Amino acid sequence: MKTVIGIDVGGSTTKIVGVHRRADGLQMIEPQFVRATDAITSAYGAFGKFTMQNGLALSDIAKVKMTGVGSSFIDKPIYGLPSEKVSEFTCVGLGGLYLSGLDEAVVVSMGTGTALIHAKREGTVTKTKYLGGTGVGGGTLVGLSRKILGVDDIDHIAQLCEGGDLSKVDLRIGDISGDNTFQINDEITASNFGKLSDLANKHDIALGIANMVAETVAMLSVFAARSYGVGQVVLTGNLTTLPMIAKVFDGLEANFGVRFIVPENAQFATVIGAALSEFCDVQ
Repeated sequence: MKTVIGIDVGGSTTKIVGVHRRADGLQMIEPQFVRATDAITSAYGAFGKFTMQNGLALSDIAKVKMTGVGSSFIDKPIYGLPSEKVSEFTCVGLGGLYLSGLDEAVVVSMGTGTALIHAKREGTVTKTKYLGGTGVGGGTLVGLSRKILGVDDIDHIAQLCEGGDLSKVDLRIGDISGDNTFQINDEITASNFGKLSDLANKHDIALGIANMVAETVAMLSVFAARSYGVGQVVLTGNLTTLPMIAKVFDGLEANFGVRFIVPENAQFATVIGAALSEFCDVQ
């Protein structure tokens, strides 16, 4: 069967994947991403690189399914191929369930900002619902790091975090309460940057920023999961690749009774969902 191409078009970064049906189920072609100066250049660059590296001719492609904010700039079929746009929130939900193997979850997309989706399979139908989100996300991490630390490369921020000490930045429950009967773990943050020391260095502050972003997303996820009676939260998006972000979620699991899952290829969940939408009944 011919391949369905999924493209998630960002402002300067585009992700792309291919999916086709075989006798034993759906088969995915390894996703890729490219960077360029604008959405259109990025999308066409991703398409060209992907098809060349995977030996795909235009005649091998059944359809192109596009999503992402940058897809609004593409108003013509790519290379004359049948092309459709898919809601980004639908794609997040589909991709999150597919990668995690779950039938129901709150799926969190951690990009420049953060979006939360409730996704559930009911028979042959997958239902997705946008729950809301927050402007706190990767853009917050990069923007604050640029202004405060003079660093805006995400890899450099991650390196700074490795030597950080949160005890010089954040106020924790244990700092303000000696009551052993308190119902909250004394390591839980009471106030982000509420204990910022004059001795805090770049490493401490970088870790404090990352921790604030991750904790904000984590708590919104917990609230959403509890409201739907769901015990699993699937984390997707580019922030899932950062060790200091993942560590925060690991530390909060036991305290709030929610399992945070970062599946393989989590950063590509949205584009995988775009391609999968061709094969799914979605509501």
